[in-house]
Amino acid sequence: MHRLLARQIRQSTDESGQVDLTKLCELVGAAYEEGDRDRRRTDRAMKLMIEELEQTHKRAEQDLLRAREFLDSIIENIPIAVFAKDAEDSRYVLLNRAGEEYYGMPREAMLGKTPQQIFPDHIARVVNEQDRRVVDSGAPMFLEGHLLEVGVKGRDRLVNSRKLLVRDGSGAPQYLVGVIEDVTERITNEARISHLAHHDALTDLPNRSAFNAVLGERLERAQEAATSFAVLSLDLDRFKEVNDVFGHPVGDLLMRAAADRLAEEADGAFVARIGGDEFMILMPDDISRDDVLALAERLVETIGQELEVDDYLSHVGLSVGIAFYPDDGVNAATLLANADSALYRAKREGRGRVRFFESEMDQELRDRRLLQHDLRLALEQNQFLVYFQPQARVDGEVIGFEARLRWNHPTRGFVPPDQFIPLAEENGLIVQIGEWVLREACREAASWPRPLQVAVNLSPIQFQAGDLERSIHQILLETGLTPTRLEVEITEGVLIGDFTRALNLLRRLKALGIRIAMDDFGTGYSSLSYLQSFPFDKIKIDRSFISNLEATPQSAEIVRAVLSLAHALRIPVIAEGVETEAQRAFLAREACEEMQGYLVGRPAMIERYLDLVGVTVERRLYA
Repeated sequence: MHRLLARQIRQSTDESGQVDLTKLCELVGAAYEEGDRDRRRTDRAMKLMIEELEQTHKRAEQDLLRAREFLDSIIENIPIAVFAKDAEDSRYVLLNRAGEEYYGMPREAMLGKTPQQIFPDHIARVVNEQDRRVVDSGAPMFLEGHLLEVGVKGRDRLVNSRKLLVRDGSGAPQYLVGVIEDVTERITNEARISHLAHHDALTDLPNRSAFNAVLGERLERAQEAATSFAVLSLDLDRFKEVNDVFGHPVGDLLMRAAADRLAEEADGAFVARIGGDEFMILMPDDISRDDVLALAERLVETIGQELEVDDYLSHVGLSVGIAFYPDDGVNAATLLANADSALYRAKREGRGRVRFFESEMDQELRDRRLLQHDLRLALEQNQFLVYFQPQARVDGEVIGFEARLRWNHPTRGFVPPDQFIPLAEENGLIVQIGEWVLREACREAASWPRPLQVAVNLSPIQFQAGDLERSIHQILLETGLTPTRLEVEITEGVLIGDFTRALNLLRRLKALGIRIAMDDFGTGYSSLSYLQSFPFDKIKIDRSFISNLEATPQSAEIVRAVLSLAHALRIPVIAEGVETEAQRAFLAREACEEMQGYLVGRPAMIERYLDLVGVTVERRLYA
């Protein structure tokens, strides 16, 4: 200040040393005005700074409020129960909406209160003990899948709970924070999935996987304790036929009823459904053969009784094969195979029977498997032959031939078709064999001077696998046989299963000009209904009815009924198995159009019937 005044005096002093007071006053006044302006600027800057600080503080408070609201909203809407307690006395200080729903009470009834004030004494005591353990140890507590007894949703509910300690800035315990997650549905679903993985969905019996596991455990225990036990292999007789007649819904009801009876009569033995109409039973240790036989026979009798299912009476039977550990096998594979061998024998001997495994059955099973192996070689090595059996009008005029497959085994000789054809159908080789028969039959028929028909049997397996229509069409093109000369014979088994698909395939074959015949008519359940669904070109009456014409009046009536039905539908009929003149005469009186059997001719190589197909011996030998 003094320096400023000294400078102002110097500025007001002239050359003679005199001070110009007027000028000095002006300079001092100007200095005061400048100082005043600086003070005002400073005041304004301070005011602005204060205002900015106030705005910043206000924004910070708003941000904090928004953060708190956001956090509160998140916690409030978390779909699992969230709570916080005071670490000192376990008094509730926070509870979200899910917590209210879980405990079945509003938060106002819980906040500010201790567990003793909220829950029953025995529950409050457990909660306090857990809280003290977390506070004292500082370690989180995790409880998985435990039953909680409190609250509306807590009763009989399984939960996962987490509880951890929150400390303040000085490290002292401040809060206990916890979450409770209801996992009842998840654990229930996991248990259901596990159950389904080891149980049959239809009958709720243990399935094949469960049976194999239990059998493995039983074998280990029996080996350690030197005990024995029995395995029963069971198969429902005629179930497939019943299922086809009444449909799958009724079949399912029947299967459940049969399974319930088996489980009920098994006296606590382990019963499993291993697939289709097959069951297995594991008997207790050291059970006697007599007791096993008594149970098996009781099961056969029980299942053999008529089961009333949804207003349908369905008669099925039961066949049982039995194998014992260790006499009939010391491992699972051998034991099960031998039980199946005994079952196979029971079914082959007439069904509704019980058979123990015997050593010769093992040989029979090995022969069967060897025969299956030889079947592949037979196709590769041209061991198959096609025989032809003539078909004629009832007056004796030959109108065609049926191709019949024969197998000339290099060591066994001729193997009967009823032995190897089922095996070929089991392993799927029938598709290749059937195609070979069809090609050979068409090739042979195409060489006949007389345009006779040739009939070829088709297996249901051929309809289910491969492109049958394309295969037949290709064979007709290759051999040059006119499609109208080919007649394919099917049984109702072709139409069982995927009926719509089979029916469409038959219609496409018929569109090619091929004739379709229903074979073994009258032996199945659904033959009559199939006649309404598809315009067959011919019906073949099964040989079993023809062979009994003279012995049983019922057979004669059945044949008359079939012929009457066929005439009404304008479908020609051919009778199989005609062997006597009396049978032919009966068919003639009943206006049956065609016949086939030993009376007309036996199946043989085509060389035996060269005159019938119009080939002279000389032409055939030197062609």
